[in-house]
Amino acid sequence: MSSGERIIVGISGGVDSAVAALRLLQAGMEVHGLHMTNWGEGDAYCSAAEDYQAARAVCAELGIPLHRVNFTAEYRDRVFGEFLREYKAGRTPNPDVLCNRHIKFGCFLDYALRLGADRIATGHYARLGGDEDRTLLMARDHGKDQTYFLHAVEAEALGRTLFPIGHMTKSEVRRLATDAGLPNHARKDSTGICFIGERPFRDFLARYLDGASGPIVTEDGVELGRHDGLMFYTIGQRSGIGLGGRTGSPELPWYVAQKDPARNALVVVQGRGHPLLWSTRIETLPAFWRSGAAPGAAAPFRGMARIRHRHEPAACQVRIRGDASLEVTFDEPQWAPAPGQYVVLYDGEQCLGGAVISGIDAPDATRATSAECVARAAYPL
Repeated sequence: MSSGERIIVGISGGVDSAVAALRLLQAGMEVHGLHMTNWGEGDAYCSAAEDYQAARAVCAELGIPLHRVNFTAEYRDRVFGEFLREYKAGRTPNPDVLCNRHIKFGCFLDYALRLGADRIATGHYARLGGDEDRTLLMARDHGKDQTYFLHAVEAEALGRTLFPIGHMTKSEVRRLATDAGLPNHARKDSTGICFIGERPFRDFLARYLDGASGPIVTEDGVELGRHDGLMFYTIGQRSGIGLGGRTGSPELPWYVAQKDPARNALVVVQGRGHPLLWSTRIETLPAFWRSGAAPGAAAPFRGMARIRHRHEPAACQVRIRGDASLEVTFDEPQWAPAPGQYVVLYDGEQCLGGAVISGIDAPDATRATSAECVARAAYPL
């Protein structure tokens, strides 16, 4: 990074992107802000208008120009369409991964370059290293690390990107924003993607997809009730199932363990430690490798893997199949991996890539006794 470079920062309205811009100004960069709109249906649950006003206030305080662009059509085509297709198929997608790959580090980058940017910057918690800064590394603050969501961004795009707060903790970011008098220094962090926001998720999804009611059953096939559509549930879900205490059943909460599309059945179990909620092996669709190729030879290799954001990376063995899909076998059973989500692989702090989970397996060898199940319930997510 050279003093005087034009850096266009994605200004969301949140404190992280604001501090990213501030740090670049302090480093002598020519900083512009760019605020993007990705969702065109404004309502009480979407904070897009409020976000833009917050972005304007930040840029005014920093004394930098703010550009604005609308990627609603691109978002619907490349992200939201796939989101709906996955839910319709009974899987649980993660649209943030596609948004980063296609919108924030695709459309946004292209637009910024047309505005004369040398590079772009965002408020993501991640670091870059290696040749031409294309190696994706975990953030210093592992609790805020966002490499899970960034694993599929093309290396060429990262080579034109800066993550100015990747070496900072969240508390340091808040403190710097407060000391600098930024108007959003205490603004609450975003907890979801704009088109969902804080709205009831089931109501939102029902606007776009039709759910077919079916049985809620135990692992032995005993019907306990009816569900409103498999798309409304995800593996490991506890709330919203609609099952209370049952005569003759333990006083333990019910969890979604499986979806059975063939029967349109939702399989539930009791207790977070139930064996059906724990798996040692998952299968995936073809993987995306950050280096452009799988690490090492075709033989299985050792690594660490996350099956969800903020999941503690777990030791595993990875086998690459002939079609580039993966078989990931964990040293210890992992809780509630969900088809449609991503497994993201690491070598230490370096993010290697990832793949969409297509299937899960809990072979007989990993079935646990009741005592073991209770112990597993204390494992961190």
